[in-house]
Amino acid sequence: MKPGIHPDYHPVVFRDQSTGKQFLTRSTATSDRTVEWEDGNTYPLLVVDITADSYPFWTGNQRVMDTAGRVERFHRRYGKR
Repeated sequence: MKPGIHPDYHPVVFRDQSTGKQFLTRSTATSDRTVEWEDGNTYPLLVVDITADSYPFWTGNQRVMDTAGRVERFHRRYGKR
């Protein structure tokens, strides 16, 4: 790798805004906010809107479309031809 052309890749803590769950990973993202992690070190903190912990598909809170009701409404409106 060429020196001086790559961004700084460092440990960062991401926090899910809706659940409060945090995880430590590495990223090139930076932040002025910091948080003390379980290991006693201080890392930059990035607050995100959605993670796998709060995403509806992964949590099971996904909306299920009522396709049967839509078909019946279509047939009621336009009739079976």
